Amino acid sequence: MLRDRYVADPRFRAWAARFFLTRFVARRRTRELFDICAGFVYAQVLAACVSLKLFDALAEGPQSLARLSARCGVPMEGMARLLDAAVALKLVSRRHGGLFGLGALGAAMVGNEAVASMVAHHGMLYADLADPVALLRGDRATRLSAYWAYARAESPVSVSVDAVMPYTALMAASQTLVADEILDAYTVGRHRCLLDVGGGDGSFLRAAAKRAGQLQLMLFDLPAVAVRAEARFAAAGLAGRARVIGGSFRTDPLPQGADIISLVRVVHDHDDEVVRTLLRAVWVALPPGGTLLLAEPMAATHGAERMGDAYFGFYLLAMGSGRPRSAATLTGLLAEAGFAQVHRVPTHTPLLASVLIARRA
Repeated sequence: MLRDRYVADPRFRAWAARFFLTRFVARRRTRELFDICAGFVYAQVLAACVSLKLFDALAEGPQSLARLSARCGVPMEGMARLLDAAVALKLVSRRHGGLFGLGALGAAMVGNEAVASMVAHHGMLYADLADPVALLRGDRATRLSAYWAYARAESPVSVSVDAVMPYTALMAASQTLVADEILDAYTVGRHRCLLDVGGGDGSFLRAAAKRAGQLQLMLFDLPAVAVRAEARFAAAGLAGRARVIGGSFRTDPLPQGADIISLVRVVHDHDDEVVRTLLRAVWVALPPGGTLLLAEPMAATHGAERMGDAYFGFYLLAMGSGRPRSAATLTGLLAEAGFAQVHRVPTHTPLLASVLIARRA
């Protein structure tokens, strides 16, 4: 295209940067490209702040460079460099008298176990992305594929408790925010019994139980995960309302008896063949008129496009299973499985999760 030839021409770019009608666009494009180049550095600044518990320290009130240096165990010069970077990223703000306080983004990190857990977890992802071309070619094993033990396991039901503990804890830490998004978008209290497939330690079901006191609960996950869920339900006083079943939806039928089944951040972890098997199993397990609630970050989500194909596209590649899918693609897979009346339910923060509701005719 003519436009592409112009933009690729260094002389045109130099002219556009000077011309008063185009220089603002040229500067914005330069800044956007630089932010892509520098994104890893920005993420590592955040990782350092989380690792040093800097936001917790500043939550107590504005503090001096010297005090933060002593508290974090970082020399003054290194601490000053970190604070300058954090100020530029709006994680920290400068206060009167040479003090530092929480920035707009840093304040959102205080007590935010979900994001802090993901920041710490990203060390594995960054190691796998060190050679992105090798990752795309599938030339080497990845740390994430070992971390998500079920992703490439020939027999998922045989995965050990030790293997599932790390990722189960990570999912539980991030589930609170996601659960609220979903439960605000769709009222589960209109149903009699909710089966959460791939429900981990039961975090989503426990959140649903608080919203709907009469709702019966069922959880289906790998046996090693189900053991942990059973203990968590008992500790929450839900043993009388919750039933836990161990198995693999790749090979085992789903338990029946629920009039709504949820798939929360499950479908995008799996390849198309497994997803087709899973959705058909859900259809079989539901009674006529039963409901499927499918919730996860979706590709082609307005305002969150980078999250879909860029972030999750590469994360799931490193994980070794799954891919981000748009609502339209998922709707097609649901129709193929036999579902009707598929519609999207708006959520407050689509970047965290979008929700599709489907009915069995």
